[in-house]
Amino acid sequence: MRNGNVMRVLVLILLLLFTVSPSFSLTKEEEINIKVYKDVSPSVVNITTTTLIRDFFSIYPQKGAGSGSIIDATGYILTNYHVIEGASEITVTLYDGSKYRAGLVGVDPDNDLAIIKIKPRKKLRPVKLGDSDSLQVGQKVYAIGNPFGLNSTLTTGIISALGRPLTTESGRVIENVIQTDAPINPGNSGGPLLDTSGRLIGINTAIFTPSGGNIGIGFAIPVNTARELIPDLIRYGKVRRPWIGIIGVPLWRELSQALGLSVNKGILVSEVVPGGPADKAGIRGGTIPVEISGTIIYLGGDIIVSMDGKPVGSMEDIKRILKGKKEGDSVLVRIVRKNRIYEKTIRVRLRT
Repeated sequence: MRNGNVMRVLVLILLLLFTVSPSFSLTKEEEINIKVYKDVSPSVVNITTTTLIRDFFSIYPQKGAGSGSIIDATGYILTNYHVIEGASEITVTLYDGSKYRAGLVGVDPDNDLAIIKIKPRKKLRPVKLGDSDSLQVGQKVYAIGNPFGLNSTLTTGIISALGRPLTTESGRVIENVIQTDAPINPGNSGGPLLDTSGRLIGINTAIFTPSGGNIGIGFAIPVNTARELIPDLIRYGKVRRPWIGIIGVPLWRELSQALGLSVNKGILVSEVVPGGPADKAGIRGGTIPVEISGTIIYLGGDIIVSMDGKPVGSMEDIKRILKGKKEGDSVLVRIVRKNRIYEKTIRVRLRT
């Protein structure tokens, strides 16, 4: 009897070992990953486009794909400009699989951003906007998008650098871009880069790759850049930018020597827009037409050598200094006129 009881106990133990699965608990990091995905994936859309391509023989449709983030419950969606550039038809697929035809609202090619809009049958869940100015290298981030058409894909990584300049395929330079090693692939463009609270901190826009696939270097437009531009994109369809109303060309050493100027770096003011800010401030354009590399410019005008105390040598320098200025803000311009230095205060205007 005693041996029989021992055998029964042993059999019972073996049964318990093989029929009861061990219990595994999620790590804290896994719980955060899952929460971010569940909270944000309904706010991420798949964007497909049709672009009509013309060649020597015919016109044919070309398909494209990308991602976007819902930023308003009524149907406004933030994405990349290059995702919808030239599209004759834009289709948005929501998280639940429903499809909508989208209309183009506004574009900003300079920052590779665009707003499109659908008319949903119900209110949508917008993504929460974070603060890209407070980001730090090493911070964990998430990307949600539709790489290679695989809907609602989550990848993770860290911020690997901040403040990068990014040159787009069109040659435009986007400043202060976020670099991340979170895997970003074709189809992710326009989708959100998120922090651990599920807040949008960047718009995934490009990868650096010699092979066409992801090698751990991706780039995202900071959300604070988008936050500043969204109101203009929705209201005007374009971004209103600070403007002083001049047509200028960079001054170079040989031209300076030929004209007998006292400076060899600055912006030659070729033309001043009548009634514009520079005109009202007394800036003078040139009067002597010359052709340089097929372009007519006017010599004899003022030379802008600095703006707000910063030296300028190109129109891009002027754009950078004016960036962030609001309607009516003033900018102090130092000019050279007939080899004498003057200072003028220009009141900035915003225009599309």
